Amino acid sequence: MAWILDSDRPIYAQLVERIQMQIVSGHYPPGAKLPSVRELAAEAAVNPNTMQKAFSELERSGLIITQRTNGRIVTEDTEMINNIRQSLAKEHLDLFIAKMLELGFTKEQIIAFIEKAVQEG
Repeated sequence: MAWILDSDRPIYAQLVERIQMQIVSGHYPPGAKLPSVRELAAEAAVNPNTMQKAFSELERSGLIITQRTNGRIVTEDTEMINNIRQSLAKEHLDLFIAKMLELGFTKEQIIAFIEKAVQEG
């Protein structure tokens, strides 16, 4: 199934975000071998060159490593992965809080809203 990509933003950046999310969420654990560029490009329904650009960006960030004989693997640096995970969570939380404030919620109401949502699962 093709990945859902937004035409308003660069495709390669969305691919980077998607693969990054798959890594920090554990879909691709530390040390795991990633599918080839062609396999992921076919899965995402994008040009292999675009996927290659995304992989290059992930490699520059240190999140993936290219091994000549083993293809591309996820870094085994769990601290780096956790830092990226925390950073992404903070971005989402900051956006959520900003939107809630725009809706007129107070800090206390936002906290109560989150607590209720967590309790409801």
